[in-house]
Amino acid sequence: MDSEIATKMRRLGEYLDRKGLEGVFLNHRASFAWITGGRDNYIAGNSPSGVAGILATGDSRICFTNTIEGPRFADEELAGTGIKVETYPWEDSRAGQRKLKEIVAGRKFAADPADAGDFNRLGAGFVPLEADFAELRWSLTPDEIRRYREGGRRTSAAIETACKKIQRNMTEHEIAGVLDAEVRFRGLLPVVTLVAADARVERFRHPIPTENRVSRYCMLVTCASFGGLISNMTRFVSFVPLTDEIRKKQQAVCNVDAAVNLSSRPGKTLGEMFNVLVKAYADNGFPGEYALHHQGGTTGYAGRDLFADPTSTVPIVENQALAWNPSITGVKSEDTILCRPAGIEMITTISPDWPKITGRFGDQSLDRADILLR
Repeated sequence: MDSEIATKMRRLGEYLDRKGLEGVFLNHRASFAWITGGRDNYIAGNSPSGVAGILATGDSRICFTNTIEGPRFADEELAGTGIKVETYPWEDSRAGQRKLKEIVAGRKFAADPADAGDFNRLGAGFVPLEADFAELRWSLTPDEIRRYREGGRRTSAAIETACKKIQRNMTEHEIAGVLDAEVRFRGLLPVVTLVAADARVERFRHPIPTENRVSRYCMLVTCASFGGLISNMTRFVSFVPLTDEIRKKQQAVCNVDAAVNLSSRPGKTLGEMFNVLVKAYADNGFPGEYALHHQGGTTGYAGRDLFADPTSTVPIVENQALAWNPSITGVKSEDTILCRPAGIEMITTISPDWPKITGRFGDQSLDRADILLR
């Protein structure tokens, strides 16, 4: 068993002891990826649950899925992991529940809650898994960090390449297609794709692509998964010279971004980080802008595990991934970082040929991505 999985099995065993459990059934995609070292169990991209789950105790892992999926999981997805695959007839969910009961053999297991239309694992007598299980995956192992760095490198290349390929008069749908193609080309899975052109950049913080065409200015957002770990990024392209107003806002939002990133340390609570953001907006001349969009928070196996808010007492842990995304109407700054004991590490990066702007926070500074002029 490699060091990543050994660490996770130890954490799992400790969790089971605390909760009085003997095992868990992990079917949600984030948990499946975590317990398998970055493998995926999805077919439909719009569901948090997958088509296979892992029955895990403190010292064993078994994959449980239907007869349609079993061969692929055994031959491809879980090849080399040492995880045995057990199947049930796809057309007989009751037989699946009976088989689960046989495997568990009266032991107390908890399971991810089922989504509508899912195989009902709770029908096998499992209790619902508590939300605090997600905390087991917050502090990343050395192997996960290496995988995250590679995913961040690929995501950065994908979005920057897409920004350089898009053309004036493209629809947002076409731009999204270019972005997703670059993401997929690099072996990444697009989890979120947002595109806004011209007036929609100012009007909407979460702009799903439309038939709107870009004439002047465009925002591209991707959240891309590699080995289960999600890299979150935003970049801008302008086909016209930037106005003084946009330049002022861009400097301000990068200062806010520098403030929250440079303040991120293990032990700081998400509530404290929210207060850093609120003060930075005010200090840079844009009080109240924080109220128009969430500011980001913890990430990793989920796009955001938790968002920062003023009441949160949840502390950042060592080697946890964060993605802050401050925005001022018309501009935004977003990358993914790792919170290390000695400071932050950028997971998504700015290439040497991409324009940079210096974000300033007191006597500290941080390079941030500027707007690409085309």
